[in-house]
Amino acid sequence: MARLFGTDGVRGLANGDITAELALSLSVAAAHVLGEQARGRGSRPKAVVGRDPRASGEFLEAAVVAGLASAGVDVYDAGVLPTPAVAYLTADTHADFGVMLSASHNAMPDNGIKFFAEGGHKLPDEVEDDIAQRLSQQWDRPTGPDVGRIQRMRDSHTRYLAHLLTVLPNRLDGLRIVIDGANGAASRVSPEVFRLAGATVHQIGTEPDGLNINDGYGSTHLGHLKETVIARGADLGIAHDGDADRCLAVDADGNEVDGDQIMAILALAMKQRGTLAQDTLVATVMSNLGLLQAMEREGITVRQTAVGDRYVLEEMRRSRLSLGGEQSGHVIFLDHGTTGDGVLTGLMLAARLAQTGRSLAELAGVLRRLPQVRINVKGVDKSRVETDDELRRAVEAEEKLLDGSGRVLLRKSGTEPVVRVMVEAGEQAEAQAVAERLVGVVRERLSL
Repeated sequence: MARLFGTDGVRGLANGDITAELALSLSVAAAHVLGEQARGRGSRPKAVVGRDPRASGEFLEAAVVAGLASAGVDVYDAGVLPTPAVAYLTADTHADFGVMLSASHNAMPDNGIKFFAEGGHKLPDEVEDDIAQRLSQQWDRPTGPDVGRIQRMRDSHTRYLAHLLTVLPNRLDGLRIVIDGANGAASRVSPEVFRLAGATVHQIGTEPDGLNINDGYGSTHLGHLKETVIARGADLGIAHDGDADRCLAVDADGNEVDGDQIMAILALAMKQRGTLAQDTLVATVMSNLGLLQAMEREGITVRQTAVGDRYVLEEMRRSRLSLGGEQSGHVIFLDHGTTGDGVLTGLMLAARLAQTGRSLAELAGVLRRLPQVRINVKGVDKSRVETDDELRRAVEAEEKLLDGSGRVLLRKSGTEPVVRVMVEAGEQAEAQAVAERLVGVVRERLSL
């Protein structure tokens, strides 16, 4: 039986896979698992709940809040806020857990439910599995004064803003920045905090209507941002995804600056300030080989994990490291947060420009990316990607041909029904050819 939870919560088609009934039952189960410690202390559990602006988030949030309160949990309704804001507020309010409703960078019809433990940390697999197992269990319903109470957290926005400004190392005066909010959760908070930090801001993709999240804007659609940066003569552009736990950037000439380049810039900045713990950066196996080579030249160690910011975070916490992230733009500053924070990442990147007086293109030049091709293969059985012997032999044959000058990675997506094929090589054409050959094998071997 497949796990209910993926790499980032429970996600799927809203009102199809993710129904109000599931949201209510899941919140009740989470209340029982995550509220145990509070009940053991003789106190009532408390939870922070937030969402992105998807239309489906309105009824799903209502179901989650109803489920929590019916299970005896007091609820702080934080409203529309980025995922990292909900994680921060969970810790800042000393809540027992947090709930975020979002499907991140997915299209509007999808939605998802993710939970944060006490302190704003993502849940271990075994805790998620415990919640899933509780879905069908009978439970004693509290009555009278024992039911949970619900209150609007009216200062949620300003508390998160104050947190971001507190950790910013220097002001952004003189910088001209374009912010693309993906018509998502950061549409209000991101432009506001950049202005408060001193930047001149032009904003796009910041008019969410419940239906337009990630639609042509945001970190997966950089075209409008590139055009606007050039047209406005801006120093850089910052793009978030729907729930703003990631950040990609665009330099003054409209060139994309990905998560690997951002991490390289920030790792060097933190090493210079003496805040890069153990002079070590945590990245995933999807990061470009160029990142590893650049960090080695700069005396910075790179530790690699499985794909998913939760695995990056696990390694950071285990080894007490301060910076980690993914090529997709999830960047974690463990001294200041417990999950990827796209707004904080953009602020830190802009602060480096302001502090050095150098352009983003100059700073990003520390990393020479190897040509990389990534193809998502749909309509196949992703569960067999790691067990098919013919596919494994095909990968080994392609790696032998690359002869150390590149690499191959095949993996199943944790958030979408696809197999991801990634190839790096010395030349773009070579990487493309290898990737296309492997896509053919994936479709042949894993067809449904």
